Amino acid sequence: MSLSLSRPDLIRRQNLINGEWTDARDAGRYPVHNPADDAVLAEVPDSTAVDARAATDAASRALPTWRDRLPRERAEVLRRWHALILANADDLGKLISLEQGKPLAEGRGEVAYGASYVDWFASEATRVYGDIIPQQHPGKRMTAVKEPVGVVAAITPWNFPLAMIARKIAPALAVGCTVVAKPAEDTPLTALALADLAVEAGVPPGVLNVITASRTRGIDAVADWLADARVRKVTFTGSTAVGIHLARESAGTLKKLSLELGGNAPFIVFDDADLASAVTGLMASKFRNGGQTCVCPNRVYVQAGVYDAFAELLARRVAALHVAPASDTNAQIGPMINRRAVEKIERHVVDAMSQGARALTGGAPLPSLGAHYFAPTVLTEVTDNMLVSQEETFGPVVPLFRFETEEEVIRRANDTPFGLAAYFYTQDMRRAQRMARRLEAGVIGMNEGAVSSEAAPFGGVKASGYGREGSKYGLDDYLSIKYVCQGDLD
Repeated sequence: MSLSLSRPDLIRRQNLINGEWTDARDAGRYPVHNPADDAVLAEVPDSTAVDARAATDAASRALPTWRDRLPRERAEVLRRWHALILANADDLGKLISLEQGKPLAEGRGEVAYGASYVDWFASEATRVYGDIIPQQHPGKRMTAVKEPVGVVAAITPWNFPLAMIARKIAPALAVGCTVVAKPAEDTPLTALALADLAVEAGVPPGVLNVITASRTRGIDAVADWLADARVRKVTFTGSTAVGIHLARESAGTLKKLSLELGGNAPFIVFDDADLASAVTGLMASKFRNGGQTCVCPNRVYVQAGVYDAFAELLARRVAALHVAPASDTNAQIGPMINRRAVEKIERHVVDAMSQGARALTGGAPLPSLGAHYFAPTVLTEVTDNMLVSQEETFGPVVPLFRFETEEEVIRRANDTPFGLAAYFYTQDMRRAQRMARRLEAGVIGMNEGAVSSEAAPFGGVKASGYGREGSKYGLDDYLSIKYVCQGDLD
């Protein structure tokens, strides 16, 4: 697939600061690669703390005017942005597939998914309600009002380069915050295109600022935001290690944080489950983006009575998946994001097989396609001491664990520091209610593998972070509550 868009102007190669497209102050640049063949797609600014500070300056100056806009006026801007995203869905889907690697159908699907958050929060902008507190004293009136927290720093991952940044920017703008954003090093082009459409939609200068940076320089840029007291909130999606670092380093200015961090999701199949439905649900949740999502099932527990039958059904479906670059319209699994990702997947598979696991299908890289491809894999006879149980694989590998009882599988499923998502299949509704209550995760799929929705709260517990994105609850992290006590009324 060539870098040929209907609107070539959407391919931005500069930072957006204060409504202007600008290079890094020291003119540094770095290349963005296509993971399918490692070809250079474009070069973008390699920003530093100086650029991050310029973005904060712009956001801070723009805050009072944007905050004072009527909610319906902010909503109208977001609706225009939403319409432009949909109107340019094909180009945006191409950019996603080019720089991230996912099949084109998934790239287009991500555009629709990301746009749904912009539409949702455009509507929610006019629904930020406060409260009149029941009178406690004569002559006093007490109210609680919600106000925008201020300048927000949004730091996003590479696996969903449009959806993740859209669902952070949209609620912030909806309630009257201004934003400084840094997309992932590997996938900045989609974020810059999204920002370009926001400007076209009428987002005023300084309200949304986007800078790009390589890994090393990006750390310095983000550090400036962490130290700057004008940045009142940080929203981050990424690894738990980085999330902990952000929480620690932002403590000096007591910022509000929302952190969507790593996962180690269990997927549980009981012996009374509809096996065909369970396989379909697992395919949908596990192989989305080639297994490179934080809610992908990482540990699949199957009750002993149906273990072999389930493994056979699953292996047949997985073996039929078509692995190819996004240029192949029939592709179902694309390349992994980089060589490091492939090396981690291979390390997990080799470790499991060296300890007795067996590959029913796959089990190795696919060098004939390129350096970043790994065969969709099903492993049987996996045990809890293997790396695939203890670490998030982030790839197209399904390890199957055998279990006997409900109590056992709940204990094993919860035996992890993480708690982002969990899935289970059963036709026993009493058991279903017990499982939903006892599984330690922020997102539960009950006889369902596709759980994401703009109308639902998304986020984790334990080492998977805190705060929620999406739904009516997704505004709360961008708001502060002010209590107003009015006296001398009688």
